Amino acid sequence: MNIVENLQQEFNIKKNYIENVIKLIDEGNTIPFIARYRKEMTGALDDQILREVFDRLNYLRNLEEKKEQTKKLIDEQGFLNDEIILSIDNANTITEIEDIYRPFRPKRRTRATIAKELGLELLANIILEQNKNDNIEELAKDFINENIETIEDAINGAKDIIAEIISDNADYRAIIRKEFLTKGLIVTKANKEENSVYEMYYDFKEPVSKIAEHRVLAINRGEKEEFLNVKIEEPLEDILKILQSKILKGDSQYIIETIEDSYKRLIAPSIEREIRNYLTEKSEEGAIKVFGENLKQLLMQAPIKDKIVLAIDPGFRTGCKVAVIDGIGNVLQTGVIYPTTNVQAKIEEAKKILTEHIKKYNVEIIAIGNGTASRESELFVVDLIKELNLPLFYIIVNEAGASVYSASKLGAEEFPDYDVALRSAVSIGRRLQDPLAELVKIDPKSIGVGQYQHDMNQKRLSEMLGGVVESCVNNVGVDLNTASASLLSYISGISSSVAKNIIKYREENGKFKNRKELLKVSKLGPKAFLQCAGFLRITDGEEILDNTSVHPESYEVAKNLIEKLNLDINNLGNKIHLNINISELAKELNVGEPTLVDIIKELEKPGRDPRDEMPAPILRSDILTMEDLKEGMILKGTVRNVIDFGAFVDIGVHQDGLVHISEMTNKFIKHPLEVVSVSDIIDVKVLSVDIDKKRIALTMKNL
Repeated sequence: MNIVENLQQEFNIKKNYIENVIKLIDEGNTIPFIARYRKEMTGALDDQILREVFDRLNYLRNLEEKKEQTKKLIDEQGFLNDEIILSIDNANTITEIEDIYRPFRPKRRTRATIAKELGLELLANIILEQNKNDNIEELAKDFINENIETIEDAINGAKDIIAEIISDNADYRAIIRKEFLTKGLIVTKANKEENSVYEMYYDFKEPVSKIAEHRVLAINRGEKEEFLNVKIEEPLEDILKILQSKILKGDSQYIIETIEDSYKRLIAPSIEREIRNYLTEKSEEGAIKVFGENLKQLLMQAPIKDKIVLAIDPGFRTGCKVAVIDGIGNVLQTGVIYPTTNVQAKIEEAKKILTEHIKKYNVEIIAIGNGTASRESELFVVDLIKELNLPLFYIIVNEAGASVYSASKLGAEEFPDYDVALRSAVSIGRRLQDPLAELVKIDPKSIGVGQYQHDMNQKRLSEMLGGVVESCVNNVGVDLNTASASLLSYISGISSSVAKNIIKYREENGKFKNRKELLKVSKLGPKAFLQCAGFLRITDGEEILDNTSVHPESYEVAKNLIEKLNLDINNLGNKIHLNINISELAKELNVGEPTLVDIIKELEKPGRDPRDEMPAPILRSDILTMEDLKEGMILKGTVRNVIDFGAFVDIGVHQDGLVHISEMTNKFIKHPLEVVSVSDIIDVKVLSVDIDKKRIALTMKNL
């Protein structure tokens, strides 16, 4: 197999670009660096495609390694020949290689191995030849001895050997696998008759080829929790006929019986396991991609910059923890109030405390966590806003993962003097101000924008989500002089230990004045500098280009461009591209066109934040309840989670409504992500409200 040609065909990318991508990866360059600063070499492939190429490259290399290992193992047994080598070389999947190796794999003691030990292999070969002139019963007499007492014992032992030969045939298994996939049915039955979320699967049947990925994961969980019995109903008669057409030469009843025994006893159980594993892996991969897309949108939601925020972590018995945070995330004030009790004196005291904080610090937004007592806290805040009559708004913040951060070692290091709940309040406020900077402190799996994440391959999930976070952080860039170690550790080329060294250097030497100063940081050498420098920003430094994503290796080009266009380097921001010919200028400056375009974008808007183009969160000043909702009411909402069958939308009533996939658009779509993403601000219409079940059905159609 030629890996380059394989990748070229799979991704429909020019051969030289694939070769360059492989070379860049093998040289130790990170995906964000390749995507941003090596566009000429890759044809400007984005980081998502690069990650897919990277994953596939690893798979194909592992496949090649598996092929060589398999050849070696078969050769050690003395069975390797040209036919087997060709079969292995032509295999496109690890499953195919395992099928080829199956006859040579050391086996545990089976009925077939026992029969071989008893000397019945010759009789098995005779039966398998299916010679019409052979009298099998007569021939079987020659095999009777102290260990084989009857003709029937001899024939049965021989049939066991034949059954294993059939089972080990790679071609037969490939055909049967295809029959399972194209004609099989997933069948589920109730294991115990009781109310559960799996009731729709208590008597369920759907083709393997059509079953939705979220159903596969739901069925798996129902089976794991012992609510469901699950099996694959295969086209048994079709499979037996296919095997007979391949093996049967006449009408030998022994062969007909052996084919059925081999299939039912040896082949079917393992193929069913394979298909279940295949469906699970395929469904997990789909769910992981949805999780990743949701996470990306959550991390890239617009920050609320330079606003004084009062954050509330709601609670009942222990009160609501409060933190006032300035425009860059510094904590100005903390405390505890008790507005969710029935004691009027406590409520009045809470109003007094918050009023003092709001007026003292000129608070503009109140951020309320959406956990326990959130509804009661919201009612309290709305009343307070009305009484104060100030330009003050509130917003409900999804606090998923805040408690994880609060109880973490990182949370304790950042706020050693605060209790867990106070750390949560700070986290809630900061994730409103800069979602990316705060959410990177939390395990992505704890952020709550996935489905069935605990049932998935945790290693693969972590790799995928880690890649998403890395992509987002590098896409935005970070301020070298204010970024936390958590944020820095996601920057291209910077490890956790180097991130801590950057913080240490900053504490000992003050702010970085230019990017070159990074080379003074312990363990950050020229190679790491190449990878990371373009993603780190320095505002008000010695070099204005340090506040852009222009890489230091391109500073000369950028300065030549500025000089050629007679621009003021200290007053950039003009629409440069309107008056120039990119192609001609790129040749003149001896730089690639994609790099030149990127430089121009940065010079037009130094320090730009791509998140500013995202829709801003919805700020509220009054409250809405489920009881206020009426059929046909049109509201503005925020997409909180996207799943295979729809999207959950926050419309401000503390119960997310569901827009089913069928209610998103009048045209057919395969997945909700074709229409909406997490954090999108959308208009929806209320279809129905079930207060008892706390269900709200919404539509995006015909608004």
